[in-house]
Amino acid sequence: MYKKTTLKNGLRVVVVPLPSSQTAAVLALTGAGAKHETKEDNGISHFLEHMIFNGSKKRPNKKDIAETMEKVGGIFNAFTGYDCTGYWAKTRNENFELALDFIADIFLNPLLPEKEIEKERKVITEEFNMCMDNPQILVEDFWSKLLYGDCPAGRLILGSKESIAAINRKKLVDYKEKKYSPSNTVVCIAGGVGEEEALAKVQEYFGSFEEREPCQKEKVLDSQDKPMVLLRQKKTDQAHMFLGVRAFNVFDGRKYALKLLSVILGKGMSSRMFMNVREKLGLSYYLSTECLLDPDAGYLATRIGLDNSRIEEGISAILKEYKIISREKVENEELKKAKEIIKGRSVMALESSDALASFCAEQELFEGEILTPEQLFAKIDNVTAEEILAVAQDIFKPEKLNLALVGPFEKEEKFINLLNNF
Repeated sequence: MYKKTTLKNGLRVVVVPLPSSQTAAVLALTGAGAKHETKEDNGISHFLEHMIFNGSKKRPNKKDIAETMEKVGGIFNAFTGYDCTGYWAKTRNENFELALDFIADIFLNPLLPEKEIEKERKVITEEFNMCMDNPQILVEDFWSKLLYGDCPAGRLILGSKESIAAINRKKLVDYKEKKYSPSNTVVCIAGGVGEEEALAKVQEYFGSFEEREPCQKEKVLDSQDKPMVLLRQKKTDQAHMFLGVRAFNVFDGRKYALKLLSVILGKGMSSRMFMNVREKLGLSYYLSTECLLDPDAGYLATRIGLDNSRIEEGISAILKEYKIISREKVENEELKKAKEIIKGRSVMALESSDALASFCAEQELFEGEILTPEQLFAKIDNVTAEEILAVAQDIFKPEKLNLALVGPFEKEEKFINLLNNF
């Protein structure tokens, strides 16, 4: 059970009491991320996230920030995505108010000190270099670029070296003032804290958050009429790829069938991809199939790392599984297993107060409503084999196929031909 309240300034507050929990998590999730950037300021959402930990009104330096939660044994961090940025802290119940005060302070009153910007720029540049050197990370970035091209959804969350170098304090301040607004933010409290106390404290600490114009973003370019390949030539001992299709957004009623489809294909050691691609063929160490449902786009893809000499065999093996599942209905036992995987793993994950805070806050921010785990499971249980087959037949078509590949390859033509022969 949870309680949702909208404050006078438009801020949405979600409280999820867990009487048996000994921890409390505080998450401030705002709907401003990489999709809300221009090409010139690409990476500014992530840069701002870093800078917010460089000092605030109550905690004017990095050490003050770092020690606030750690001196009581708590943890804290932040993350930047394409559609949002989040700041969170987790601690024992008795330190709940300290965690809330901490998150409100860094979120509402960051100093963004000029002297720290250049240092943080170097840190972020090293993060960028790390990602560029890691083909397993790089291929995921190339997957977004392949799907969405030269629009915010297709650019790196980190930005480019050029855009990172161009960010200054004025741009950071302007961006935060324009993009961070109460009506576009959800504060979620989950754990061993009472509803009334939590709501009153959020009102106290976030009541001064002034409303601004709604945060806007560029429309995602999500159209395709032929198979596409994006190749990043890189000397590697192992090729890394994303092979998949465009799907639909989080508001589409078929999303539950899509989630089950991805589980059947590649979630767990008994999934089709694991058994047929890894175990039977010995093609890879890691592989999985996953689906992503954003407010304005979505996809299903299989990610895999395999020997450079077996790349064509790997592509063919994955496409074979896509073809089979789009032509034959899933058997009842396999469908039942997939449903139990979603329910069981969700329950285990949501035993954590911080995971539960994210679960509720993201639903509220992106969809405007929160389904409890029980309500979500009911929708999963209602999905039929016929619905899964219909989704598979709709998405697994040659003109919707995409391949992002990192490895020592020079030409895309042979990969295009493999997709065309699907």
